[in-house]
Amino acid sequence: MFTGIIEEIGTVVSISKGAKSSSLTLQGDVIFEDMHIGDSIAVNGVCLTVTEMNTKTFTADVMAETIRRSSLGSLTKGSKVNMERAMAANGRFGGHIVSGHIDGTGEIESFVKEDTAVWVTIQTTEKILKYIIEKGSITIDGISLTVAYVENRCFKVSLIPHTAGHTTLLTKKAGDIVNLENDIVGKYIDKLMHFDDSKLEEGESGEITMELLAKNGFM
Repeated sequence: MFTGIIEEIGTVVSISKGAKSSSLTLQGDVIFEDMHIGDSIAVNGVCLTVTEMNTKTFTADVMAETIRRSSLGSLTKGSKVNMERAMAANGRFGGHIVSGHIDGTGEIESFVKEDTAVWVTIQTTEKILKYIIEKGSITIDGISLTVAYVENRCFKVSLIPHTAGHTTLLTKKAGDIVNLENDIVGKYIDKLMHFDDSKLEEGESGEITMELLAKNGFM
């Protein structure tokens, strides 16, 4: 689990591509302070598992499903990426609940400067826009941001200077693809509200119980 508060910008050192999957080696600094094999690292918002590491680089496998759902397949040697370690249980929750499981991608439409802030407009699918609400949270390339505007084809966020200077978002250009993760709470609520009672097995009720949550993948 992550918070969407980027710890540092890393660099893609190398990419080993397979038939449908790949292996990424990335370089960083801050996140290596307490990294171990098997740790989870969010790379542009995608939760990856550390399989190899040394002092300043680590390697992670990217499966075919991740490549289909995210923009990681478009990375090249030298690409800059946002990186965050999994949240420590005793840490501050500065962003929002981020799972690192990408819902899909969006396309940057425009950047518009307003005083010290920058408005970023992103087009995406109806499936993703369904869970985006004004003043709610959205994760863009791993960055926890507040939605300032939403309509039926796009949404907008406004970046403060600190976020702009400590993430990769403003290094991109119109037409670039970004990873999007909806607020997980909204997805859970939607799933439970539209649960089909007709699919209940004999002896079950429509009541929300611990068993029901477990059966439907919420535990």
